[in-house]
Amino acid sequence: MTEQPAGWPAGGRPPRGACPSCAEGAGTPGARPAGTAPPTALVLPPSTAGTASAHALEPDPPEAARDRVNRRWNEILQETRVAQTGVQILFGFLLSVAFTPVFRELAVADRVIYVVTVVLGASATASLIAPVSLHRFLSGQRMKDEMADIAHRLMMCGMVLLALTIGCTLLLILHVVVPGLLADLLVGAVMLWFALCWYALPLWLRRRSARRLARRSTPS
Repeated sequence: MTEQPAGWPAGGRPPRGACPSCAEGAGTPGARPAGTAPPTALVLPPSTAGTASAHALEPDPPEAARDRVNRRWNEILQETRVAQTGVQILFGFLLSVAFTPVFRELAVADRVIYVVTVVLGASATASLIAPVSLHRFLSGQRMKDEMADIAHRLMMCGMVLLALTIGCTLLLILHVVVPGLLADLLVGAVMLWFALCWYALPLWLRRRSARRLARRSTPS
């Protein structure tokens, strides 16, 4: 048998309200230490509640110059890997066309299109791989900011050349498969879609974001 402290009832629990500290230790529901105020609900003042959504819409804090350059360079490298894969596969296909028996049967105009396509594909390959050469030659020279700017321009130029290469390749194939005006119309529609996806849409989103930031910064 266990001993019970003197003054406790037979149930082994202190009487309700007799000893606040004992009641709390025994698990009495609703018991609070003596002299403690009841809990109050946390109510935000109107000014704080009104500015909560405004803080959520504030732009991110400005990043350091070194972090910004590193982020830009890493993004360029990731984008270069994606673009290089496409242009290398396409350029390899173009080089193999000249050694097929069907190439000898092409008309003079189609051969001109092929030559233009190969030149555009080689130029796109050079522009998209140029950031790798820049990094190898200028690594350790503390010129990452200049490298990021030049690589950005080379990437934009390479994307234009890549789009033209795809358009000329499609034109060459469709001239063989679908003779006549239909081939030119299909190529024009595809190039229009390229222009909308690669250039018009990003520029529109960029302009809309600039207008939104201007409205936020304008005092009401």
